[in-house]
Amino acid sequence: MELAKLFITLLIIEALFISQIQVQAAPTNSNLFREYIGALFKNVKFTDVPINPNAEFHFILSFAIDYDTSGNPSPTNGKFNIFWDSDNLSSSQVSSIKNAHPNVKVALSLGGDTVQDVLASFSPSSVDSWVSNAVSSLTEIIKRYQLDGIDIDYEHFKADPDTFAECIGKLITTLKRNKVISFASIAPFDNDQVQKQYLALWRKYGHQIDYVNFQFYAYDKGTTVPQFLDYFKTQSSNYNGGKVLVSFGTDASGGLKPDKGFFQACEKLKSQQQLHGIFIWSADDSKANGFRYEKEAQGLLAGQR
Repeated sequence: MELAKLFITLLIIEALFISQIQVQAAPTNSNLFREYIGALFKNVKFTDVPINPNAEFHFILSFAIDYDTSGNPSPTNGKFNIFWDSDNLSSSQVSSIKNAHPNVKVALSLGGDTVQDVLASFSPSSVDSWVSNAVSSLTEIIKRYQLDGIDIDYEHFKADPDTFAECIGKLITTLKRNKVISFASIAPFDNDQVQKQYLALWRKYGHQIDYVNFQFYAYDKGTTVPQFLDYFKTQSSNYNGGKVLVSFGTDASGGLKPDKGFFQACEKLKSQQQLHGIFIWSADDSKANGFRYEKEAQGLLAGQR
């Protein structure tokens, strides 16, 4: 009899656990729009970019990098410096755009592809020293600029996946615990070495990561709508339970472009309650076309398209 009671109890616990997982992973649409800005030094300002009041809008400053600012930059083991266009995207301008638009938040992206034509590699001396330096240097920058979150965009690595996972996971956890940031995102793309790093991070610290800015524009040029939807399904499985945002580039990158069906794909995902948001690389490139696609993306997310 006691064994039967124990068995029934275990079944109830299992059912509750499965139900909780299903609730947590329930698909839902979002009106979140995000855009990288400042990496290319094209004199783009926050005020240049159209902001739809009915969308949740995140600017992502690009980039802060743990390299020195010399003519021959080298790694600094977690001591971050500013490498975005801070003349046009200053702390006062952050404050101004947030005051003018209550739906705007501003984040900071870490890493990126290069720093002064040198690959911006993740190169920690040790987990503890890197995390200590990163928490200290980033806390100063984030508070000075009144930022809301961070984005992880390392694309080159001189460390194994476990080290990357521990460094970044502990950084995000500490900044959130200290109430320095309110959200964090990661920006992986479909490359075996890159995915090994980010999936190791996701497996251990996925519960601390609010958004997955998957770089769908890193896929081949000429991507079709069915291919794009298949890629989204694959990456949603890889980052299971995560809010995987769809994306395109307004530069010469690949992927599915707006004039080739990107918004059609978004409408399909929206009909399936799987459109968790859209992000664009980047405002620097979009200025030349008058931010046409930023307007269209936000209109779709706000239900105005």
